[in-house]
Amino acid sequence: MSTALSYPRPRIGISRCIELDHCRYNGDSIGSEFVRRLQDHVDLVPVCPEVGIGLGVPRDPIRIVVRGGGRHLVQPSTGRDVTASMISFTDGFLDQLGEVEGFILKSRSPSCGAYDVRIYPDKDNAAPTERGAGMFGERVRERLQGIPVEDEA
Repeated sequence: MSTALSYPRPRIGISRCIELDHCRYNGDSIGSEFVRRLQDHVDLVPVCPEVGIGLGVPRDPIRIVVRGGGRHLVQPSTGRDVTASMISFTDGFLDQLGEVEGFILKSRSPSCGAYDVRIYPDKDNAAPTERGAGMFGERVRERLQGIPVEDEA
């Protein structure tokens, strides 16, 4: 008779570029010893919001800019504003997500960053003027209050 105990595996949301896929803007992924060790003990729920809204790999970078009193997600090289697409994707993803015990998000990402994302004024070649959360990361924190949300850094 086995004395090993069986426990349900926690579900953890994670930015897909952390150890799981080469989906960053430049086609890279982020290595993480912590995530490699964690994978045997949890069920990871990967997400890449930028790929989810149809931006390819590789892709021109996006950034958060303050425009008209609000924050917008913009691809400076094309001028494309993907704010509405990101909000729609994020809400749809979170609506179908189900229960998770936490999130690990890509630090400083304008989509996934949870805390330390550069925010720019709406001017060409301007330096960032503040820091905050990325659009997806912010919505995760708002909608899933009470669960830990960390970044890989």
